[in-house]
Order: sequence, then structure tokens, then C-alpha cells
Amino acid sequence: MNWIWVVLILFWTGAFAWVADTARGALRNRHERKLERIEAAKQARLAVEAANKPPEPICGCAHHLAKHDKTGRCHERVEVPTAWDENKKPTHYEAGQCNCQQYVGPQPLSQVYAEELTDRI
Repeated sequence: MNWIWVVLILFWTGAFAWVADTARGALRNRHERKLERIEAAKQARLAVEAANKPPEPICGCAHHLAKHDKTGRCHERVEVPTAWDENKKPTHYEAGQCNCQQYVGPQPLSQVYAEELTDRI
């Protein structure tokens, strides 16, 4: 019967609220850490996928190499500023031809077959 008095004293002094708050905080921290682990795993997976991609040939104008012809002329349409405000920031744009010079990015490697250098039998 003495244990009932102990429970009642704990209830009256607010010890149950402290235990509940502590448990709630621990569960919240656990949940936040789990979300951080999931996000870190997602970022790691995206980094591995990005590392496995071959480099894309991008021109200095940020257009793909496929948008350029043999002479180096870009055929992509871009927004060209036509009016500026007093702070020299463009206010109006019109569609115009991209005027880049030539592709300057890394040349994609061709795929070749090479035999093994060691003799494994």
C-alpha cells in the first residue's frame, strides 16, 4: 500500500510531467537525427550518381555542345537586355541570338577497347 503513496507524491510534485517531457524530447531528438541520417544518405547517393556521369561538353555560354554548329556558332535563343535603370540593372529583355564564340569545355573521351595488361589464366 505504501507504493500508492509514492505514486501520488510523484504525481503531485510533477515528476510525471518531467518524465514525460524528457521522453518527448528524447523522441524528438531521435527523429531529427534519423531525418539527418536519411538526408546524408540521399546526398551521398546523389554524389555517387553525379560522379559516375561523364562530363558534359558545355560552352562558355552555358549551352550544350549540340547547340553549336561546325563553325562554332551557337543556335540557342537567349534574352538580351534592351533597357536599363539608373543603377545599370536591366529592366527590359528581348529574344536574341546567342553570340558566343566556340565550345571551350573538356573534350569528351572516346570509348576504345583495350586488352588486359596481365595474364590471368
